Amino acid sequence: MADGLTIGYAAALEQFHPTEAVDYSARAEEHGFSGVMAADHFQPWTPTQGQASFVWNVLTAVGERTRGDFGPGVTAPTFRYHPAMVAQASATLAAMYPGRHWLGLGSGEALNEHIIGGYWPEAAERINRMFEAIEIIRKLFTNSLAGKDTKHAGTFYKLESTRLWTMPEEAPPILVATGGPVTAKRAGKHADGLITVGAPLEKIGGLFEKFAAGAREAGKDPDAMPKVLQLHLSWAPTDEEALANAMEQWPNGGMKFPKADIRSPYDFAAMAKLVRAEDFAGRMVISADPDAHRAEIQKYVDLGFDRIYLHNVGRNQAEWLEVFGRDVLPKLAR
Repeated sequence: MADGLTIGYAAALEQFHPTEAVDYSARAEEHGFSGVMAADHFQPWTPTQGQASFVWNVLTAVGERTRGDFGPGVTAPTFRYHPAMVAQASATLAAMYPGRHWLGLGSGEALNEHIIGGYWPEAAERINRMFEAIEIIRKLFTNSLAGKDTKHAGTFYKLESTRLWTMPEEAPPILVATGGPVTAKRAGKHADGLITVGAPLEKIGGLFEKFAAGAREAGKDPDAMPKVLQLHLSWAPTDEEALANAMEQWPNGGMKFPKADIRSPYDFAAMAKLVRAEDFAGRMVISADPDAHRAEIQKYVDLGFDRIYLHNVGRNQAEWLEVFGRDVLPKLAR
C-alpha cells in the first residue's frame, strides 16, 4: 500500500461471536490490514446474522491482540449511554493503548437505541443530541487533562461536576459519522474527523466540501483532519457465492431507504424478503474478481479518504483476508 493510506478491517459484531471477531481482527493485521473498526450494536440487523456483543469489551481484546488503530464505528452517545459514559470508556481505551484508539460517534438507530423504551425522536433532534453529547465529551477530555471538573446543563443532558480520573496523555480523536451535508458541516466545526459509508462519489464529494467549510469556519485545516470510510463488499470464490452471501447475510445493503427508524431484526428480515439481486447495483460490489474490488476501493482512495475499513459481508472471512492481503491491498495507490 502507498504511504499515508491505511486499509483496515471492519469487524462485524452483528455477524460473529466476539472471540471469532477478535481472531479475525488479529488475522487481518497478519495479512496487511492496518486497524480495526468494530460495530456497536445491541441487536443484529437480521436474526440470520445472529450476534451483538458489547463493543467496548471486544475493542479491549482487539487492543491486546493487535498493534494497529481501533475504534467503535460508530457508537451513539445519546440514548443507551449518557455521553459521560462514552467519554469514560473511550478515555480508558486510549489510556491503555496510547495513540491507537479513536472514538467514532453517530446519531443512533432505533434498532439499538429504542431498547431502553424512551421516545424515539426525528432525525433533526437525534443530530442535535449527538452534537450536545460531543460538547460534553470534548469538555470532559479537555478539562480532565487540565485537572479540572466539568459540569453541563443543556437541552438534552445534565452533568454534575466531575472529571475523568483515568485519562491518556492525549485525548482520542472524535470522528463523526454522517451521510448528510448539514451534519458534515457541523462535524467539520465540532469534531476531529469524518466517517461515512460507501456512496456515489459525487455525494461524498459534496460531504467533503461541507466538512471542509465547517472546519475552516472553526479555524481548522480540513486537509489535516482524517476522512474515514467504511466499505461493504461481497467477495467469494464465485460470483454466485458472493451474491448468495450478500442476500443472506447483508440484505440491508440492498435496501434503498433510511433504516434508522426500524426497531426489530425481525422487521428487517421481513423487508429483506423484498430485496432482489439488482438492488445491490451501484451500492456494493459483489464479485469473485479481486480486481473489481480493488478498482472500487481505488476510487475512494483517489477521492481523498485517508483510512478505509473493509467489511466483507459473507462469513468467509479467513479466505477473504488472505486473498485481499495478497491481491488487493498491495496494488492500491495513493
